[in-house]
Order: sequence, then C-alpha cells, then structure tokens
Amino acid sequence: MLNKYARAFFTRVLTPFAALLIRLGVSPDAVTLIGTGGVVAGALIFYPRGEFFWGTVVITLFVFSDLVDGNMARQLGRSSRWGAFLDSTLDRVADSAIFGGLALWYAGHGDSLTLCAMAIFCLASGQVVSYTKARGEAIGLPVAVNGLVERAERLVITLVACGLSGLHKFGVPGVEVLLPIALWVVAIGSAVTLGQRVVTVRRESAEADAIARGGNSA
Repeated sequence: MLNKYARAFFTRVLTPFAALLIRLGVSPDAVTLIGTGGVVAGALIFYPRGEFFWGTVVITLFVFSDLVDGNMARQLGRSSRWGAFLDSTLDRVADSAIFGGLALWYAGHGDSLTLCAMAIFCLASGQVVSYTKARGEAIGLPVAVNGLVERAERLVITLVACGLSGLHKFGVPGVEVLLPIALWVVAIGSAVTLGQRVVTVRRESAEADAIARGGNSA
C-alpha cells in the first residue's frame, strides 16, 4: 500500500540529490552498499543497547538509499538485472539487521523472551513474504497481489514505533509500549500477507496449469 504512494513522492523529492551524486561520480551500486551498511550499523550498534531513538535516526538516514540508487540508475539509463538483484538481496540484509537488533535487545536487557520471539518471527516472516513473490514470479506467475503488510509497511511501522519508544529516555512517559504493539502488528500483518500470497500463487498456478492442459489437448 505504502509502496504505491510513498515511493512516488520520495522519488520526486530525492531526484535532485540523486542527480548530485551522479555529478560527483558516485555509482548506484555504491549507494546501495553504503545505505545497507548504514542501516546494519545503526540497527546492530544501537538497538541491542536499547538506544531506539538514535538507532532509528541513523537507520532512517540510510534507508532512503533504497530509493536513491534506483533513481540514479534510471537517470543514467543503467537499470539492470544485476542492480535489481543487488538491491533486493541487500534489502533482506537490512531488514534482518533491524529485527535481529530488536531480538538481541529483548533477549538481553529487554528481558522478554516473548518479544524476542516476536522480533524473530517478524524477521523470518518478512523474508518468506518476499520469497513467495520472487519464487512465484520465477515459475512464470504474476503474483498479482500486494498484500496487507509489505516491506514498506513493515519498515514504517517498526521504525516509527522504535523512534517513539526511544523517547522514554528523554522523559516522555508511556511511549515504550509502542514497540511491543508494533511487533505484534507487523507479525500478524506479515502472516496475513503470507497467506494472501500463497492463496494467490495457488490460484494462478491452477489457472496456468489448466490453460497448459487445454493447449496440450488441442
């Protein structure tokens, strides 16, 4: 849902910055690698220590690289299978670092095995949701469904909740409950999205098989 509208907005906003990087001789692949490195560092340095506000600030600064690199590639006319592969692969790395950092916090000083398990479930379900679409497309199906909670929604819900939860260290009361709520929302939403993808692939594969059998009988 957010992908459709937020990407279009931020693409327009970030186009001048992407053009500047091109003039400076920076490659789209370099932006992808630096952005992922920044997200991983922010998540694994700050989140396991409970520094949710500053960790989210760092992650947010780097997460927009996911839009900048694609914008640069389009401006250069260099959109390629390699770029798409690298971008998609490193997205999974970044997502794993975010939820992995949260799992480490709850396994340690956060002292909640339940929320540690929820963070791990969010990590795993997010990977599987992405895999179902990639695998379905690999076998020739369109997988024509967006789903309730895709990557953009997972990131926005989690990062906003993390950032706001971190404000409790600045004396803001009650905000620490937002992160556990967000993890439950993302976990349930990811499970629903996975179900939507599986049902869609099952329906599309049945239709494709029926068409193939009809063509063979003819």
